[in-house]
Amino acid sequence: MRSINPKSSRPLRRTALLAVPLAAVLTPAPAQAAVPGSASPTCQGHGVDPAAKARHRAEILIHAPLHRIWDLHTDVEAWTSWQKPAAPMTVRRLDPGPLRKHSRFQATVQVPSVPPSTVVINSTVRQLQRGKCLRWTGPADATGYHIDGVHVWTFHPTRDGVLVRTEESHSGPQADPTSDMGLETWLSDLKTTAETGCRD
Repeated sequence: MRSINPKSSRPLRRTALLAVPLAAVLTPAPAQAAVPGSASPTCQGHGVDPAAKARHRAEILIHAPLHRIWDLHTDVEAWTSWQKPAAPMTVRRLDPGPLRKHSRFQATVQVPSVPPSTVVINSTVRQLQRGKCLRWTGPADATGYHIDGVHVWTFHPTRDGVLVRTEESHSGPQADPTSDMGLETWLSDLKTTAETGCRD
């Protein structure tokens, strides 16, 4: 979710849903092409919506232990402590315990548009394999605004670190094929946080 233009007076045309990334619902970032020559990431055989109007894929190599990256990424209520949303956002779990299949979480974003808008993103984990992959789906809704999103993450240990790959798809009236959905910033923030060891 990143890509609501807070200066736009038009109703929420560019949100990147996600299940949440904060970096996702906010300042529009320049769109970048999907990683050349690489297949779409999947989790337990499931990927993004191939028929979706908008899709974006990105990856980054992180020089940090896999367990640190995984713990940062799956502690959804702590996302706002290390991501940099451009609009006030809260994330809360809707069920107890560690993140697992069928876990649900909700992001609420206060968008300083004219008039002010509140975007609510409800996400459900569909697949999860600890330390390897994660996939969630869910809608982003506000007055006059709706997007259905699918988000997939994979984690691949290498000799130099962990290659984190992600892809997100949006369908619905406001899906924006030119948006990077906040994925580039999200990956950059994850890399910075994991490599500085701030969560050790």
